[in-house]
Amino acid sequence: MAPKTILIVGGGIGGIVAANGLARRLRPEHRIILVDKTARHEFAPSFLWVMVGARRPAQVATDRRRLLHHRVEFVQAEVTQIDTGAQRVRAGERDLPYDYLVLALGAGLAPERVPGLAGAYHTSYTLDGAAHLWDAVQKFPGGRVAVVVAGLPFKCPAAPYETALLLQAALAARKVKAQLDLFTPEPLPMPVAGPTVGGQLRALVEEAGIAYHPLARLVSVDASQRELAFENAPSAPYDLLVAIPPHAGPQVAREAGLANEAGWVPVDGASLKTKQANIFALGDAAVIPLAGRWKPNMPLVLPKAGVFAHAQGEVVAANIATELAGQRPTAAFDGYGYCMVETGHSVAAMGAGNFFATPSPSIKLERPGVRWHWGKVLFERYWLSTGLARQSYRTFIQIGARASGLDIRL
Repeated sequence: MAPKTILIVGGGIGGIVAANGLARRLRPEHRIILVDKTARHEFAPSFLWVMVGARRPAQVATDRRRLLHHRVEFVQAEVTQIDTGAQRVRAGERDLPYDYLVLALGAGLAPERVPGLAGAYHTSYTLDGAAHLWDAVQKFPGGRVAVVVAGLPFKCPAAPYETALLLQAALAARKVKAQLDLFTPEPLPMPVAGPTVGGQLRALVEEAGIAYHPLARLVSVDASQRELAFENAPSAPYDLLVAIPPHAGPQVAREAGLANEAGWVPVDGASLKTKQANIFALGDAAVIPLAGRWKPNMPLVLPKAGVFAHAQGEVVAANIATELAGQRPTAAFDGYGYCMVETGHSVAAMGAGNFFATPSPSIKLERPGVRWHWGKVLFERYWLSTGLARQSYRTFIQIGARASGLDIRL
């Protein structure tokens, strides 16, 4: 077989895992290229700790090249075009041909979709945003804090609730009098996990003294009056606005005809294949339907989370390598996912289960404990310090589960 080029667009968790998996499996004549617009890798699961001063930004970022196998060629450039007919990607001033293309472009933030939101909010969804939010928390004299989910879908379904819980704990530690309100267009927290888990998470929020406002769709922000306007709900005042902005799929995928009307790339749930031959999509940019619905007109889709991107990267790498070895690919993404839910004071709950289960996802939320928090810390340190990131998040969940005597399917 002639040498092949595998091009990976996007250097987040999924892209890195796919690139390294290919580098370990492929014969040396094959070429592996990873493209990202920046050489700086920021570990998103730790942004929440930056938000409350438990981490400095420099502690949760590293040079992306440190995380890549030596066989992976790194190209720092912004991808502006994908030509599926010519099998070529425009990256900066270069045209990069490919035999296999892996899209790991993630999801962007689009605050401009809500009138008045841009420039009026803080967020924990970027590293710079989390650092600025910590500055604001330290200066906050007290008053109303609004944590608002400004659009669906969004990355990490537990993160808005973690944001509210951690902010409540941080402000209480500073003895600042504050009323926290959490607004979301969802009917309950993490609706994809079902009513039991949603009810448990809502209870955690409300037991912390945070007012929970479901089915509240943000339609505008009046920064001069510090007021939020919602569809079919009363307006609400705020003194500090913390928002999860609307998310947008990668424009370059839409322009290439790979995305659906909502801007996300449909894939086969098991193989991560797109409708185009030899093109895969994984992580936040991809969309995978699930069994069940949380509203009559709102089908369930796989949440956007790093644990899924990691597992999907492993599957894509295994199948491309198997195919190039002249064998039939058999690796399949199984839909199992795990999430630490930080509640403050170095304590976290843990949700785990099968998102591909029928007739609906089967998820369980383990009660909060110190062990789950330290499991996340362990993975953070491992990922950022060892480079090649060969072990999946599952390994660290398994350590915590066994130590706790829990029977969790991994």
